[in-house]
Amino acid sequence: MIWRKFNGDPIDLPIFDAVEAAIKRESDKGYHLKVCIGTDSQVKGPETEFATVIVFLREGHGGFMFIHNEKTRQQYSIKERMLVEVAKSIEIAYELCNLFTIYDVDMEVHADINTNPHFKSNDALKEAMGYILGMGFAFKAKPEAFASSSCANKVVN
Repeated sequence: MIWRKFNGDPIDLPIFDAVEAAIKRESDKGYHLKVCIGTDSQVKGPETEFATVIVFLREGHGGFMFIHNEKTRQQYSIKERMLVEVAKSIEIAYELCNLFTIYDVDMEVHADINTNPHFKSNDALKEAMGYILGMGFAFKAKPEAFASSSCANKVVN
């Protein structure tokens, strides 16, 4: 997986090492961190582009994020696409969760799924919530899921 910073600079380390270095650096500066992981997607003609973000929040001092993009030509129903987004976020959360435990960093998985039943994405809410909570992660959906609905959304649009 190729990751980059928001400014476009590539992250040359494996993502585990890059996240650990970021946690150490920010902790050494005295910041209390919280990490939010989310994925959003956008259908563009025959392709679907996914963006997964790891958002680091410095309590009271802004934040920064690491970004991974990928494109596929696979076709999805809206529910399938929402659940693929969640699976991509969980994959990264699971890879990094031991780091967050070691360094006592709170982590949430954000799903770009609307809690309002009038929206199509709501069809995937129960499955997504069960998947994320079943993995033992804190869960946020819209409108609280800013990592997916704002940060990752900005990357794919």
